[in-house]
Amino acid sequence: MSTASTRLPEGRYGRSSDERADRTLRVVGAVLAVVLLGLLGWFGYHYVGKNEISAEVISFDLGEESVKVHLEVRKDAGASGYCTLRSQAENGAEVGRADFRFDGGATRVDEVVTLRTTSPGTTAELLGCHAD
Repeated sequence: MSTASTRLPEGRYGRSSDERADRTLRVVGAVLAVVLLGLLGWFGYHYVGKNEISAEVISFDLGEESVKVHLEVRKDAGASGYCTLRSQAENGAEVGRADFRFDGGATRVDEVVTLRTTSPGTTAELLGCHAD
């Protein structure tokens, strides 16, 4: 049985431990949210703002020892860098990988490159492009 004389008055002796734990969790959550938003913004800016070279595989022609790849490269004027291509066999094993450089003042380059393979490839895949 609880009487008025045995109960402590509300708020007289500071906050309860539950209230302190809730406030700590809110502060930690807010800090983590700000850090996450900052990282997301930084990665977005770096990807969009700093990606000076991009490319697209238009078509490819398979051969016994190579794959001819028609590549369309878009880049900033004067930017230089390279694009990485690979080819895989029917069983999924990688049979060829190479980097192809793109320099000069043109902003759009249409080029057919030859990717040498160790055995017949069935694909031509653009892995990515990187500016110098």
